[in-house]
Amino acid sequence: MKIGIGYDVHRLTGERRLIIGGVEIAHDKGLLGHSDADVLLHAVMDAILGALGKGDIGKHFPDQDMAFKDISSMILLEKVAKTMQDEDYRIGNIDAVIVAQKPKMAPHIALMQENIGRILNCSSDSINIKATTTEWLGFEGREEGISAQAVVLLEKRCL
Repeated sequence: MKIGIGYDVHRLTGERRLIIGGVEIAHDKGLLGHSDADVLLHAVMDAILGALGKGDIGKHFPDQDMAFKDISSMILLEKVAKTMQDEDYRIGNIDAVIVAQKPKMAPHIALMQENIGRILNCSSDSINIKATTTEWLGFEGREEGISAQAVVLLEKRCL
């Protein structure tokens, strides 16, 4: 077994679509980043890479590389999943939290879990996603950005 933790944050801007967990969410602002800035998937990928001892997403998908400009984080998650599988690991479980004052995440969580489970070849029952606000405190509370944290347990695959 291996455990990894991931954290990501992106600034909100009026010039982008809001994509979290591979789900486009109707909102007047989106997240600013080199890729689609999906904070949840970035936190999950960092947790997986950390558990594997493979660094972080910046090492694998540098923001100076135009090949990753505006790329879907679902595609990046597929690449991380391949790395995990090449190392003979599979998802034991994922526990994640999205921190955003607005919009409400609850209506989208089931689809986020389904998206992640499909890419990582695991049951959505192995993926727990929560959402919280900061009661108007901090950058999330002021609606300047959204953050996410994830913890991942990897299990060695039976060969």
